[in-house]
Amino acid sequence: MLYFDSTYLFRIYSAEPGHEAVKAALAQANRPVAVAWHGRAEFASILLRKRREGADTPEQLASLAKQFQEDCRNGLVHFLPLAEAVMTRLESVLSNAPASTNIRAADALHLACAAEHGVDVRGDRRRLHRNGRGWRSAKVPHAGAAKSAPASPV
Repeated sequence: MLYFDSTYLFRIYSAEPGHEAVKAALAQANRPVAVAWHGRAEFASILLRKRREGADTPEQLASLAKQFQEDCRNGLVHFLPLAEAVMTRLESVLSNAPASTNIRAADALHLACAAEHGVDVRGDRRRLHRNGRGWRSAKVPHAGAAKSAPASPV
């Protein structure tokens, strides 16, 4: 499973800095992308921010949105559910994390969702892709460690 957060997901469709590396990782993996269910809302929020900032034309952003929606319909982007087990994992891990841990709620949801759906967030970083410094610097204890069940075929 190739897990992207919403920033990496957006870079599949855009030409913003870092898009080459994201597209290369996607091509190398040669499989669909998985993202937590709330990543769809984050993607829409990124489109709004880009429009507000004037980073792209409204036509370019509409084209990105259309391609994203088509990819979702065609099964190239899979949204993983945020079930009770994800929230239980998130609460447990954060309640036991060092006080110095600095992680946003949305990032914690991504980590817990990835772990709950079989992505080993401790080891193979090639399977988990996240923008910024949040996940790597958070040092959340094993991010709840992936369950021992086999990973989803996504």
